[in-house]
Amino acid sequence: MRFDVLTLFPEVIVDACNFSIIKNAIDNNLISINTINPRDYTNDKHKKVDDTPYGGGAGMLLQCQPYLDALKSVKISDNSQIIIMTPQGKTYNQQMAKEFSKRNQLIIICGHYEGFDERIKKISGALEVSIGDFVMTGGELPALCIMDSVVRLLDGVLGDSESKENDSHYDGLLEHPHYTKPREYEGECVPEILLSGNHEKIKEWRRLQQFLVTQKKRPDLFEKFIKSNISEYDKKILKKYNLF
Repeated sequence: MRFDVLTLFPEVIVDACNFSIIKNAIDNNLISINTINPRDYTNDKHKKVDDTPYGGGAGMLLQCQPYLDALKSVKISDNSQIIIMTPQGKTYNQQMAKEFSKRNQLIIICGHYEGFDERIKKISGALEVSIGDFVMTGGELPALCIMDSVVRLLDGVLGDSESKENDSHYDGLLEHPHYTKPREYEGECVPEILLSGNHEKIKEWRRLQQFLVTQKKRPDLFEKFIKSNISEYDKKILKKYNLF
């Protein structure tokens, strides 16, 4: 998979992708990451990419010309998706991460300052995406959040394929609790079921914990899940513990 990121601060993207899972994915040729700086495409001799808004108002807006010319420089492959990071966008979630992971290429446009000239969004046809109902100084960190969440879903990136399937939000539920050594710490003990060696019982316990954790912490997700087309296995556990 290829990531092309339009950013005024390519070092932020490059440096962050030089560690951990993303770095391993790059080294194993599972992904490639390319940064494009709109300053390299501006017609302004001072490398300026922003200007004051028509109609007045505070802040500076990013201009059409450098951003759209930078986008034109990107070689767009089949099955690609252009996204633009903006607080006005559709709120990002795990389902979107799954959809993006099926693409061959993600082109991410990062903003800065007061925002974009509206024509950048219109002419590029980019999908507007937000990582939450808050405002940041730029789109680089949100872009990295998307890249990280997508990369870990790609085949061959994680050593254990079950790791991503047990993640919170993967199937609409939060993740079950995890424990490691020591067996007891400050009076808190590992649940006996996890020490039993009975894998079927452990599987059932973990699924039950997903239901209980989601019901407690995110009742909205739990209600949505039980109204969906759930499996007979899940129905059996939900009925057994009077959750359905």
